[in-house]
Amino acid sequence: MNMIKYFIIYLIIINLIAFIAMYLDKRKARYVNWRIPEQSLLILALIGGSFGAIIGMYTFRHKTKKYRFSIGFPIILILQIVLIFSIWNDFIK
Repeated sequence: MNMIKYFIIYLIIINLIAFIAMYLDKRKARYVNWRIPEQSLLILALIGGSFGAIIGMYTFRHKTKKYRFSIGFPIILILQIVLIFSIWNDFIK
């Protein structure tokens, strides 16, 4: 059970980081400043921050017109949920 606790803490932290990254990139886009690379935003989603990235994308209206993000983030999230449930079922057995 301790491992599950750490996993949940990890997910909370990585989703907060992804959410903040979307905010920072949107803010920097407004002021034509240094930007967070799109690949970095996608990697944050891939390593567990997809929910935070989606919430940030729609909260700040950032990258919503790019299919790579508007379609990619939800697909990543769905795949992660399926993976978590399959691991959870194996863990319980």
